[in-house]
Amino acid sequence: MSKIMNVSALELLHHMKLTCQIPNVLEAIATRRIIAEAVKKAEITVEQKELQQAADSLRLANRLVKADDTWAWLQKHYLSLDDFEEIAQTNLLSAKLANHLFADQVEKFFVEHQLDFVGAITYEVVLDEEDLALELFYALQENEITFPEIARQYIQEPESRRTGGYHGIRYRRDFKPEIAAAVFAARPPQVLKPIITQTGVHLIWVEEVIKPQLNEQLRLKILGDLFSAWIKQQLEEVKVMAQLELDTQKLAKPA
Repeated sequence: MSKIMNVSALELLHHMKLTCQIPNVLEAIATRRIIAEAVKKAEITVEQKELQQAADSLRLANRLVKADDTWAWLQKHYLSLDDFEEIAQTNLLSAKLANHLFADQVEKFFVEHQLDFVGAITYEVVLDEEDLALELFYALQENEITFPEIARQYIQEPESRRTGGYHGIRYRRDFKPEIAAAVFAARPPQVLKPIITQTGVHLIWVEEVIKPQLNEQLRLKILGDLFSAWIKQQLEEVKVMAQLELDTQKLAKPA
């Protein structure tokens, strides 16, 4: 039979101090206050139907399919049903505030940063020797070997080898600058001439370059990025202090 160990709120706080978590917690609390004040100023309200949808989304995000799953999750995180509703409401108000502040700026931001949203589907093999990379590159040009065959022979990491060096959809920010310039100037499908970086010699097959479209998914991402930048700016303008009784002498000099 397992023993029950009780932990006090004071002990929890002490642990957070010792593990240097206080600054992150203070920032989270400040963020909640900033959002609450902005919501009040903008006179944003929540309807019961919207709150129910937000609660359903919260359950879905945490895979709480059954009522028993929800109860177990609440107990694990020491939450009540009121707490759950408050989390859902905070999420909803944050989304509505983001929309209120930046909905009319999304299209302009997309147009101004369109290049950042261009994606590329690539396969990559990183080699140690430039001569070998060039030899393989010219062999590909002559159809003497295929890129999957090169990947099977020269990629050491098992999972990457099995997928032929596939890197999925990546964006300009995901590549080193010298590689990005070549990838997004390619005419797919195209194998790029080997590119040398500090990591090694990159042999890259550009399968497709995907031009961006302002769909709902991208709109929400841009909206979220603009809102996060706004929150960061608001945090920089305030100094958050915790009302804790700290023994400064003990903090300054270890016992």
